[in-house]
Order: sequence, then C-alpha cells, then structure tokens
Amino acid sequence: MTQAMLETASQHPQRPAIVGAEGRLTYGELIDDSARLFAAIDGLHAAQSRPPVPAPETRGIPITAMSVGSAYQTARFIAGLAGFRAVSATIDPRWPLDHRVDVILSTGIGVVITDAEDLAPALQERDWTGTVVGLDEFLALLETLPSARRTQPSAAQAPHEQSSAALEPPTVRDGDEAFLMLFSSGTTSNPKAFLKTRRQYRENAAVSTAHLEPFPGVATLAPGPVSYSLTLYAVIECMVTGGSVHVADAFDALALARRVEAEHITRVVAVPAFVKALTDAARRDHDRFGSLDLVVTGGANLPASIRDGLAAILPTVRLISYYGAAEIGFIGDSRAGDGTLISVYDGIGASIRDDSGAEVPAGDLGTLWIRAAACSDGYLAGTTDEVLVGSDGWATVHDQGRLVDGQLELVGRAGDIAVTGGHKVALTEVERAFDGFPRLTAVCAVAVPDASLGSAVALVVEGEAAPGVARDGGGASAEVGGASTEAGRAAAGAAGGATKEALRRHAERRLAPQFVPRRWYRVARLPRTVGGKIRREATAELVVDGKAERL
Repeated sequence: MTQAMLETASQHPQRPAIVGAEGRLTYGELIDDSARLFAAIDGLHAAQSRPPVPAPETRGIPITAMSVGSAYQTARFIAGLAGFRAVSATIDPRWPLDHRVDVILSTGIGVVITDAEDLAPALQERDWTGTVVGLDEFLALLETLPSARRTQPSAAQAPHEQSSAALEPPTVRDGDEAFLMLFSSGTTSNPKAFLKTRRQYRENAAVSTAHLEPFPGVATLAPGPVSYSLTLYAVIECMVTGGSVHVADAFDALALARRVEAEHITRVVAVPAFVKALTDAARRDHDRFGSLDLVVTGGANLPASIRDGLAAILPTVRLISYYGAAEIGFIGDSRAGDGTLISVYDGIGASIRDDSGAEVPAGDLGTLWIRAAACSDGYLAGTTDEVLVGSDGWATVHDQGRLVDGQLELVGRAGDIAVTGGHKVALTEVERAFDGFPRLTAVCAVAVPDASLGSAVALVVEGEAAPGVARDGGGASAEVGGASTEAGRAAAGAAGGATKEALRRHAERRLAPQFVPRRWYRVARLPRTVGGKIRREATAELVVDGKAERL
C-alpha cells in the first residue's frame, strides 16, 4: 500500500487520493500529511506515563483508534498511518458505549481520536491509562506541525535542531508487520478483534484488482462509515492501486448523484440498499450518471430486483456482487441474479463441512470453510476465545452454504438457519421468495418459539398498515431504530397492501411446505445496522416482545 502511494505521489502528485465533503488530498499532499499525522500520534503515545499495553498479537506496536463520524478524516487516518510502525483501528461511534469501551480496554488501544463526548469519561471510570483526543483538538495539533516538505534539515542546523525539525517520512515496511485492527461486529454483540498484516492486505488487493477493477486513476465513490469493512476495503484498494477514493458520511443518494457528475465518478462501491437508492436517483435525473461504468456491491444479499432495476435505468452500467468476510478477504462474486450463486475466485479454496468438520456431499448444506492467503491469523485472544483458523489452515466465519456444480450457493450465517418440525429452513431463502412482490420492498424471516414444532418460521414485512387491511391478532405496530438509511425510510408504507392471504398464497407457490411462514407480522421499519443490513435477531425480539403487528 505505502509503496503504491509513494510511487503515485512521485509520478502523479496532483492525482486526487482521498476526496470528501471536508476536503481533498492529492497523492503528493497525502504523503506530506501522513508524516505530520504520524508525528502527532507518536507524540501522544510518547507523552503517556503509563501507556496501555497493546495486545500481544501486535508484537508491541502501539494501537491508535479513530472513532468519528467523518468518513474523510477516518480515510485520511488509515492511509496516513500505513507507512509507519503503527496499528490503526476504526471504532464506529454509533456502537453502544460499553462495546466501544470494552474493545479499547481488551485490545490495549493507547490513543483514541473521537468526536463522541461520552467516551472519555467512560474510559476514565474504568481506569484506562491511555489518551483521548477530540477530533477538533487533533486537527488543530496537526496544524501546528510544519510541512514535511519544509522540514528537511540543513547543514547549518545544529544536531538537536535537525532532530526536532525533521519529520519521519512513510516507508515500505515488513509484510508480516500488523498495521490494521478490525472488528467482526459491534451493533448487537461484543466485537471480536483481528489484525491484518501488510502482506495479507497485498494478497487481498491482488484478488480485488483481478476481479473488482479498482484500477489506477479510477475515481471510486464509497459512501458510508469507514468503520464498515466494505467501505474500509474500498479505501485501501484504491490506495494500493493508485486510484482515487471519494467518501461520504451518509447514504444520501440524491447528494451523491450530484457528486457522481461533478467528480466524474466511474465506479461505486456500496451496500445493496444504496444501489437501490442510487437507481431511484437515476430514474429522476439520468444525465448525472453519464460517467458511471461499474457498481460493486457486497456486505448483504443482493435481491434480483435491485440488479434488474439498475439495468433498466442505467443499462450500460455493470454490477458485480461480491462475497467476502473481513477476516478472510474477497472470496468470489456473482454477476447475474440475486447474488446467491457465487463463482469462487482462482486461488481461493472452498469446502462445505458438517459440525464434526467432515466434508458433506455435493449439494448438501453445511458450514463454509475457506483457504485464502489474505486471511487473518485469528481473533485477538483478549476479545474472544472463538477460533477463526483451524489446525489445517482453513478458516470459517460460520456462513452456511452448498457447493453446486463448482459454484458456491450462499445461504447465510448459522443464525439464518431455523430448525422447525425437524426440517432445516434457510431463512434467507424464505426472504428471497418475496423479492419482487408488489409494493413490498423489505422483509425479514425469523424463527419464533412454537409449542409443537419447537420453532416456527414467521415473516415480518416493513411498512405502515393500509386502512382496512384485515388482521388476525393484536399487537401494536412499532417504529424501531436502526432504519435511518434512505432505503429504510423509502420502504415505509410500501407494504400497506400486503395482506396475510396474499403473502401466504405467494409463498405456497414458490416455497417447499416447510419453508412457508406460519405467522405473519408487520413493523413500520425493520431494524438495521449502520451499514443497512436488516438485523434478524432484533427483528425476532420485536415479534417475541409483542412490538410487531400480527397480520
């Protein structure tokens, strides 16, 4: 990554590297900025009298975390520290406070830059000995440091003056050195931390470059929090290839449509929910998208209706739906349909195994294990005892799937499988059956307790109830948190005409009997993560707690 940044800065110093609402950095400016950024952070660590001990897996490298809402500042931070002896982490400020505090304490993070007011006092209560710096304070500190281009020591300077004047420049470092710490989750469960070395990211970037086209000079728009691995990976792959990454704090499709035109964006990397919103924006103002050539999506299931909708409005724009895991890297992609049938990339091994670790027959459902050079070595012991990589070198994040004619059919996570009446039911397959149902834009299938079956499949639809729609049972419609995305807001009200009878008839025509939901509910908005994924566990809790309307 650093070598590519240095080469691009030398050959194309005026090429945009990072562009956001708060500013922009060319590659020439990024190299200069990184020297100042590291000098400021290194000084904060050095000033500590009792610095926190970093997780042993870092081999003593200090850890610095950015926990701010600004995608631009976070991308600047990640790219800026890549060429130094430093491990950087991004902590989403929208995580629950106890999760943010726990990961800082359990991993030995020493410096935190944040714009959240609740973090510093919470850490102080836990006797943390590190340093919290407000974002504005840190940016002001950077301004006090001279430009690296103006700090080359001269022969006329005394030795002590030369030492204080020179800023350490970024350099190409050992490939086995950790430089980035990521987290597996954080919205609803305690996050599991893992490290990425420079070699692992080089391997990942090689796969991405071969298949997802983050080419030199390409302008990529990657909206959303950089703490979200899809956006973070987009930032890093652009830096590795000498491309330009254009970031945004939120998934505002209309605002981003204007940026596509103004900034000559040719490639977008975003979650499926944003792709749908982008399609809606293109329907209103098609001409703004004349430069767009490729949309890359991942991080959630891609309904076929989203692919078809984009093709109808922007027929020359290509769409690639990739599958991967932050811990493992890019695994494969789909270029047709709903993204569930995946072509595994060359050099990536895929195996479907049962609970004992034995491979299952072709076509059978089981746990997906992957062998990839980009895979992390494992989770940090201070955050979990869960095993990522087995003794044979294969890794799993417990996704479920099948191998069919050499392709991977992805079903979902272990929590996406329900056992009802002795049958295994993939809840994601239940949901896909409703893709394209009139006026229904979002659903979530859940398993709920049932006295005779153990658990029963229920379908929860999103939208306000229409006047006169018949109901079988009580329960108040609840407006829940987590649906702040544009797609979530747009979906409200779309399900008003979906009666239980119509939904059941639709399911019976498309699903095996054991997959047909036995109960039907509605909520005004389905709970979502900050990345736009529907939260299945939280949705099930709404049903169990009586906060969903029974149809």
